[in-house]
Amino acid sequence: MDFYKIDEVAKESGLTKRTIRYYEEIGLLPAPQRSEGGMRLYTSHHIDILNKLIRARDALGFSLQELQLYMSTSDMLEEKRQHYRKLTDTLSEDRRKELLRDMDETLVKQLELIEAKMKNIMAIKSEFEELRERIRVRLDSMK
Repeated sequence: MDFYKIDEVAKESGLTKRTIRYYEEIGLLPAPQRSEGGMRLYTSHHIDILNKLIRARDALGFSLQELQLYMSTSDMLEEKRQHYRKLTDTLSEDRRKELLRDMDETLVKQLELIEAKMKNIMAIKSEFEELRERIRVRLDSMK
């Protein structure tokens, strides 16, 4: 397994070292292993998590609380998926359906969070479109 120093992770993710440490402190990023000297040793998994956080933050404008909810729900879904895959061959069809319904409910929570963000984005977009239309009408009346 390859390990990365915080400088390398910062460069790879585009975040500052301070932000990476803060994300670790508040639980958005799992604590990395430490060297004997106490230096953080990150893995590619940490970088993947940071990239997922950045996408959610930048694309959807998630706050820190929303990022925490998003990540905890994503982690929960991944655990359920792995559990399902591990036990698929040994479970009855009813139990497989139950597990799939459980995953579906988790996905619904993620989609509701994203939908709420998109609704807010569309409301802001609509306000700007209305303002633009009023400006264009005023400009047309001045010709």
